[in-house]
Order: sequence, then structure tokens, then C-alpha cells
Amino acid sequence: MCPHNADYLDTVVILGRPGYESRAELLSAELNLPTIAPEDMSVLSSGFTLVVDHAGLSLQKMGVGAPGPIRCDFAEGALRHRRLYGGGKGQDIAKSVGLSHKGFRPLVLDMTAGLGRDGFVLGTLGATLQMLERHPVVCALLQDGLDRAQKQAVTDRELAEILARISVFGLDGKNYLEQLTEESCPDVIYLDPMFPMREKSSKVKKEMQLFHQLVGMDMDATKLLPLALSRVRYRVVVKRPTHAPFLAESKPSYSLKGKSTRFDIYSVQKLP
Repeated sequence: MCPHNADYLDTVVILGRPGYESRAELLSAELNLPTIAPEDMSVLSSGFTLVVDHAGLSLQKMGVGAPGPIRCDFAEGALRHRRLYGGGKGQDIAKSVGLSHKGFRPLVLDMTAGLGRDGFVLGTLGATLQMLERHPVVCALLQDGLDRAQKQAVTDRELAEILARISVFGLDGKNYLEQLTEESCPDVIYLDPMFPMREKSSKVKKEMQLFHQLVGMDMDATKLLPLALSRVRYRVVVKRPTHAPFLAESKPSYSLKGKSTRFDIYSVQKLP
């Protein structure tokens, strides 16, 4: 379930396409956001629209030159292709959480889930995922993607098994970690914090452009690392741009470096 109130949501309105007005009203009540009728769309020159239609939820930035809408999709598109034809446990992300370690099927806490793509990849490789997303609109997009995938999973047993290992919580990571008992600590904590864009906007994916504008920066990310290390069984993994400094200026146990992405691994103890 997603949280209800946030000061930074005053630029988001909900649009229900014809036939989906009732669902838009339910979402409006859940997120405490206003709705807008299709005929009034022309008055919006800025902000964001959360669109409800036959394809589920999508987020659209308003204004001239705005990037196209984004939505969460686990059953089709790039994630389906990666599930069926990806690099398996040889991928750096899989190695970083220990999935290449024989017999290790960890409980992974993804504290910065976003649209859940990294978490879903880990789920396809055998991990059990707890996804945290504190931004209500992003959480709604994430949950919608999982709900639509569940419908397709009726005829896709493998997808059904993956989804059964994934749960979503609309919670703040710091608060969640602080209330964990020793018995409920995850095996691995995964962090992919939002940081200022350093590339030219033309080179940045539309999804990341929208997220930076909607969500802003994870200014408390440096505080999460030491707390995460105190609440994890085996390791904390931090995803970073290849040439970015270490999170909280804390040197990891080791790193896995790709062309554009680096995984910093902070080991607490050896994997079982």
C-alpha cells in the first residue's frame, strides 16, 4: 500500500480516460490527489498527469517538449526479453547480491525500488524481494505494473512464481530499517539512490528525467548506508554510476564495474 500525503505532490493530477473515471476517483482518494476531466487538459501547462486507461497507469509530464509517458511493465517489453534471454546469474547485478553463490537464494530488501526493474531481475534469478518505494506516485506505478503482470501470470507459470516472491511497501527506508527486529533482517540490502544528473539532458533516459523532476534527490542516502549495514545479514549493495564517488565516502569491500554502472559491495559476513 502506498502512503497518502506528501507536500511535493501538488503538481500531480489524475486523469481518467473515458470508461476509467471510477478507478481514477479511487486512486484520487488513495493518493489524496485531484482529478481532472479530459476536456480540461488544455489548461495544464506544467506539472504531471497520472493517466488511468486500458493499459493501466502512466505518468506524463505536461508542457511543450516534455518526454513521453512512462509506465511500469513486467510482463512485456524489455523486462520480458531480459527474463527470457538475459545473462542469468552471470550478470553483475546477480553477482553483487550473491546469486552466483551456489545455493544462495537471498531475501533482498530493495530500499529504492523506483519502477522495480532491478528488483524484478533479481526475482527472475531466484531472490525473494521486498521493494520499498516512498514516493506515492512512483509506488502506485510500481504496484500497477505488478497487478497487470499478475493477470498475465495466470497463463505463465514461471512469471507467477517470480511474482509470488515479490512484495511492495510504500514506506520510507529509514523508518523501515529502524523497526526491523534481528529475526526479520534481510540477507541483502540493495540501494540505488537518486543523485543529480551529470550528463546532458539529451543523453538521459526520459524516465530518469521525469523522476528527477518529480521525486528530486535522495538527500538522505548517505545516512542509509550505515543504518543498512547494521540491519543486514550478509551484505549491502549500492548501485552507482561507474565514475561516481563512493556513497557516504565509504569504501566498499569490493566493486563490480561495467561501462556505465558500478555495484559497490559492503560485506558484513561471508555468504552461507
